Amino acid sequence: MASDYVPRHDNEDAGEHICSKVVRAGKRTYFIDVKATRADDYFLTITESRKRVNADGSATYSRHQIYLYKEDFAKVVEGITEMVNFVKEHKPEYFENTTQDE
Repeated sequence: MASDYVPRHDNEDAGEHICSKVVRAGKRTYFIDVKATRADDYFLTITESRKRVNADGSATYSRHQIYLYKEDFAKVVEGITEMVNFVKEHKPEYFENTTQDE
């Protein structure tokens, strides 16, 4: 995967952008952003953007976003890690060929 962190310093949405990571996965794109509050506390936003093609050929995007605050980082990472490890154990084929972009 050839994407790195993208430093940003603008004031769109809530919080100042510190950096972003874009993960493209088929018809979905995930944006993982580090933002800062006015008190310089960091938080994450995770946005899923999904492209839909309309009958007339035009495209629309649906977007879903969650905010993850510093006090929840460790517990959420632990939960995600536990669930990914469960899937790896029970469905290892899901992780084959993960180096290729869809």
